[in-house]
Amino acid sequence: MKLHFLGANRQVTGSRYLLEAAGKRIMIDCGMFQERKFQSRNYEPPPVDLNTVDYLLLTHAHLDHCGLIPRMVKRGYKNPIITVDPSADLAEIIMLDSAKIQVEDAKYKLKRHLKQGKKSKFGYEPLYTVEDAQEAVKLIEPVAFHEPVQLGDSITATFHESGHILGSAFIEININENGNKQTLVMSGDIGQWNKPLINDPELFNRADYIVMESTYGDRLHKDSGPIEDQLADIINDTVQRGGNIIIPTFAVERAQELVYFVGQLAKADRIPDIGVYLDSPMATRVTKVFHRWCKYLDEEARCTPGGRKGADVLKFDGFKLVSATEDSIALNTLKGPNVIMSSSGMCTGGRIKHHLKNNITRHDSTIVFVGYQAEGTLGRIISNGANEVRIHGQNFPVNAKIAHLHGLSAHGDSEDLLRWLSNCNTPPKQLFLTHGEARGADALSKVIKSELGWNVSVPEYQDVVELG
Repeated sequence: MKLHFLGANRQVTGSRYLLEAAGKRIMIDCGMFQERKFQSRNYEPPPVDLNTVDYLLLTHAHLDHCGLIPRMVKRGYKNPIITVDPSADLAEIIMLDSAKIQVEDAKYKLKRHLKQGKKSKFGYEPLYTVEDAQEAVKLIEPVAFHEPVQLGDSITATFHESGHILGSAFIEININENGNKQTLVMSGDIGQWNKPLINDPELFNRADYIVMESTYGDRLHKDSGPIEDQLADIINDTVQRGGNIIIPTFAVERAQELVYFVGQLAKADRIPDIGVYLDSPMATRVTKVFHRWCKYLDEEARCTPGGRKGADVLKFDGFKLVSATEDSIALNTLKGPNVIMSSSGMCTGGRIKHHLKNNITRHDSTIVFVGYQAEGTLGRIISNGANEVRIHGQNFPVNAKIAHLHGLSAHGDSEDLLRWLSNCNTPPKQLFLTHGEARGADALSKVIKSELGWNVSVPEYQDVVELG
């Protein structure tokens, strides 16, 4: 039995693993690399022969977990993609949206480089097309939480709630190979407890091997008071200055959670009557998925048969979903005050770049970061206090106020990760830490070794490990 580490190793994005066991080859996640210095990996040939992969298990539908699936299909993968019901719908939205961005960005880059006399080291062919994404969607086989899925004669996979986004799961894989029974738990991404909309992470009591994310392995989420108070202060301060509040947001979960909190403030008259826009076709479609699968949501938004409508908590006066391109362009003429939320959350692409171009030079506007910004991304550069940034090939001075909304991350911090491990009755044979920058993973490794006495390692990219 072998486990290949093919992404998100000593860095955050690009989650991808391959399990070889009981005659089967099972890939877990196939995400896009988003950090600038690792983006070349998106274009490289796959590190394994895709014709030998029997199944792909998807923990959840974030781009850094599903974003290379269409490229995998483009290169010949034709077998089942198995994930939880809501994640099936969300993955379809995200992969199709990403495909459109890939095609548009390739055309835009070619046009810009021709004018500037430059040449791209990656060429001008998109990573994949809408047709590739559509073929990937056809392979998705949705399942329910807690129902074991048979992968051949000797392997079962069971999806459990991880509390990260709607439909997110950690996967319990049980293997019976030559009479030797082993359990591998793949964490996906672990969320926080006591969050609105999304259920708390579930716990497990045993595993022989665990692969766990470590995004916030070296830190705690800053306690700056209730989200509503922080957000009210930011909005009211910017309104007084007459500018716009620009919020780069992830289209899945973060956008809906922000809408929830802004709506609570508006309904309580804690902020003025201003325009609130969610400018993202993808986030608009995702919000509809929240309504469709509200039975999977947390208590305040969960629908009940013949009863509560659930995700209607995401509606309030003054809130508008923006999908059409012309409506998005029209937002660029708004001088303020308005709240404009747009993807991508790390400012790596999409409409948010246009809103940044139109507001980042304004002293009266505020750019609000609401989650983790991976190393090398535009979001990380701005949030770290850069005086000037490059957007769409042009340099812009950063005059806008930069704010951080703490506590809204969909990722658990180091204490949450330890809490998730705490229910194990006996230590695993090995814990592998992934999906975190080296310093975060190494720091968490030291804590776990010290406090729990477990065997912990932090794999390198393309490491292959023999399992029991």
